[in-house]
Amino acid sequence: MIGRTLTAALLLMTLTANALAQDWPNRPIRLIVGYPPGGAVDLIGRLYAQALTTRLGQPVVVENRPGSGSNLAGDIAAHSAPDGYTLFHGPDNVFMSNPHIYAKMPFDIFKDFVPVTSISSNQLVLAVNPSVPANNLREFVELARRSKPPLFYGSIGNGSQHHLAMEMLKRHVGIELTHVPYRGGGPAAMALVAGEVSAGFGGGSLVPTVHAGKVRGMASTGKVRNPATPELPTINEIYPGYEVLIWHGLFVPTGVPQPIIDRLRKEMAEILVEPEFKKRLADSGSGEPYIVPPEEFAARIRSDYEKYGELIKAIGVKIQ
Repeated sequence: MIGRTLTAALLLMTLTANALAQDWPNRPIRLIVGYPPGGAVDLIGRLYAQALTTRLGQPVVVENRPGSGSNLAGDIAAHSAPDGYTLFHGPDNVFMSNPHIYAKMPFDIFKDFVPVTSISSNQLVLAVNPSVPANNLREFVELARRSKPPLFYGSIGNGSQHHLAMEMLKRHVGIELTHVPYRGGGPAAMALVAGEVSAGFGGGSLVPTVHAGKVRGMASTGKVRNPATPELPTINEIYPGYEVLIWHGLFVPTGVPQPIIDRLRKEMAEILVEPEFKKRLADSGSGEPYIVPPEEFAARIRSDYEKYGELIKAIGVKIQ
């Protein structure tokens, strides 16, 4: 009797989920973004939110909830109803570094989220304020080595790729710099332009200021030159063995019916290969579409979690 009751309950749940999926979407969807408007994370989210709006026939509204390296946004999304009406734009730091940095996470990255799809990948660009007496990467490294007190550098937040990229560079070339975290790419780029900090890594929000001459580009972080800044060398060209890439993905709370996840994957797969989407990513300095199978993306999340966990433990980054 108990077995029959359980089977009936499971069948009812399946039928309810399928009915929900068939009717989805019939009202606006919110996309939770954990950084303020104006930065690369926000920009990428708005690009595909606009495309999804057209394809799904319902508004996909970006909701900016900055704070704690996107943990605040992740908490809201993870504990939302798993009905497909709350999506989470996941920057890599939420999954690869935040669990190692924050003393207490408000959600479990592996249990509370399902990775829907990878979206974009990008290199970072190292730049300095024009007042800094360094015209290239070697000169900047030499300046940093002799600067007492150490130069200030900005990032988009504690534990972000921008932060960890500079900590990796410090260890790689043997320099000291003082970290100043900001709440997103836009504020960090403005601080660099204003001279509040001497240097910083950036992506989509920084590349336009490099092109405009408001800051001086030094190098990019990939193994090959950044298509957005081909005139700049890679750090690896000058100091071999250094590489940092950033990625973004789309996630839903665990429990969202599989048909909804499949529909999102189908629509996003078509968006990512659209020439206009690729062009707008490139023009904004936000990289290029990152297209891999869902299982490969999930494996990447796990491997980055382990890789950066080792780095964070070594440098002792911790947030209470």
